[in-house]
Amino acid sequence: MAQAPAPVVKPGDNLVVEGIPPVPAGTAERVAQYTEFRSAALRDWHPKRREMLIGTRFGDTVQVHAVRVPQGARTQLTFFPDRVAGASFQPTHGNYFVFSKDVGGGEWHQLYRYDMADARVTLLTDGKSRNTGMVWNRAGDCIAYMSTRRTGRDSDLYLMDPADPKSDRLLLPLEGGGWGASDWSPDGRQIALLEFISINESRLWLVDVAAGTKRLITPPQSGEQVFHGAAQFSRDGKALYVSTDLGFEFRRLAHLDLATLQWQFLTSDIPWDVESFQLSDDGRTLALLTNEAGVGRLRFMDTATHRHRPGPALPVGVPGGIQWHKNNRELGFTLSAAKSPADVWSVDARTGKLTRWTTSETAGLDTSSFADARPVEWKSFDGRAISGFLYLPPARFTGKRPVVVDIHGGPEGQSRPYFLGRENYLLNELGIAIVYPNVRGSTGYGKTFAKLDNGMLREDSYKDIAALLDWIKAQPQLDGERILVTGGSYGGHMTLAVASNYSDRICCAIDVVGMSNLVTFLENTESYRRDLRRVEYGDERDPKMREFLTRIAPMTKAAHIRKPLFVVQGKNDPRVPASEALQMVETVRKTETPVWFLMANDEGHGFAKRKNRDFQFYAELLFIEQFLLK
Repeated sequence: MAQAPAPVVKPGDNLVVEGIPPVPAGTAERVAQYTEFRSAALRDWHPKRREMLIGTRFGDTVQVHAVRVPQGARTQLTFFPDRVAGASFQPTHGNYFVFSKDVGGGEWHQLYRYDMADARVTLLTDGKSRNTGMVWNRAGDCIAYMSTRRTGRDSDLYLMDPADPKSDRLLLPLEGGGWGASDWSPDGRQIALLEFISINESRLWLVDVAAGTKRLITPPQSGEQVFHGAAQFSRDGKALYVSTDLGFEFRRLAHLDLATLQWQFLTSDIPWDVESFQLSDDGRTLALLTNEAGVGRLRFMDTATHRHRPGPALPVGVPGGIQWHKNNRELGFTLSAAKSPADVWSVDARTGKLTRWTTSETAGLDTSSFADARPVEWKSFDGRAISGFLYLPPARFTGKRPVVVDIHGGPEGQSRPYFLGRENYLLNELGIAIVYPNVRGSTGYGKTFAKLDNGMLREDSYKDIAALLDWIKAQPQLDGERILVTGGSYGGHMTLAVASNYSDRICCAIDVVGMSNLVTFLENTESYRRDLRRVEYGDERDPKMREFLTRIAPMTKAAHIRKPLFVVQGKNDPRVPASEALQMVETVRKTETPVWFLMANDEGHGFAKRKNRDFQFYAELLFIEQFLLK
């Protein structure tokens, strides 16, 4: 009798699968526990009760859930096929919340109202434009937000009472896509408005709500690019608290007097970025998060004395999303660490007592045994020190271990000791070491370092990875002959750059939504973000810059890619269009180099839906086993 064919995992009809061999059902069974990790993130506190909204996934995508007591049931409130990005309670009574959602990863976000009494959902925006950055006034009867409704390109400032969508109105037309409302003044008469020029430069404006006009309060500094981050009004409305790198290598917390426009710098003693802060409702206490070599630290500051003190000791990891409860003493936040998925916590600012609100499922795996992030450093071609994090597999794996080099996106991102999720399977079950580098251009190491890959300096960041490949080869526990390079977004571009420049030094590469040519990327990325990207990569309309970017493009050097390549793409990606992946796949295939291609027709900049992410992971494991481990 003929033997029955082995069962396989059938890809969904929404997936384009080319060059990928059938995925054995056994692969899915083998990795099942590692695909069941959940996480939770704080969305908002209820304004009157000690309850909160969180984002977590029970089904296919992240949705809004209510948690009414610490470690209580997570009650799902929204049910959509696409993920819900955020949620914010009406700030005085909490009878409804406003949330944001797009369709198919296209990032044309719409705002919706969810009524707590009857679970009714009402679309607030036009259903077509991109609507972002919602901020409530203190009275709770108006939101400020940005929308591309007028031109499809420019982010204008709109106002609306979410209880009455017909109140929606354009307050201030603007030019460009880099605008964001930051805060309302306590009396509701002014809005702090940020204009982002690049990761290194931004400006802060004050908007007169009644007049519909704006006034620049941070004029450009002679010879210095200055970045101003989040801004919040003091309780009396006479000043703004701002994170800024004005006159400093890192971003300090500063106090800007609105009458004199004089700066007072409050954290000059901290040689790291103040990456976020929140002012308590009574205006007496500031909570600060600093990024110290990738590790997050929590501090509290008395606004009367401007003295700061350390918060409680947290597990080594990355806290974020800090929000004060209206009781003015409890601060909520999300914490992700190498040994723990992201979960929601709170701390009593007076006593330092920590409360864990959620404990996300780990499918029975003991995450306390997972690998810690080890800081590592190597010298690049110019002698500059480049750093990253190394994760080593358990000691039972002996001999030199194969290596995955995973490059972050941005490019102004930073690899930090987050929970690795399903990547722990590579460490714990396959014995693969993982390196997460922070090449030049990464944030978190000062503004000089962040500018070192701009424009004509782009290739220097590629050379940082070449130096890393040398460092790996010199490590006694790592196998420099078995290296896979991967990354997403700009990390995908770096992956293609490494594969086309240093093909003889790697085994294979996995590119996820990466740019194959920065010229065609800039020409085809969505118009609302194009100018922001030109500041980083260079303006492709300039003939010299165009020639340079074309010359260094992985597409131009595609014939040099002689090691197997796996390309992953979302069809609806507004940031890195699918054309970047398609042109690369078509070109490399002409060289007869093995190319695997996976595209999801219902995804954007990376896969958000559980079923798509699972199939991507299964396919990546096949690729790793075939081309790295063999």
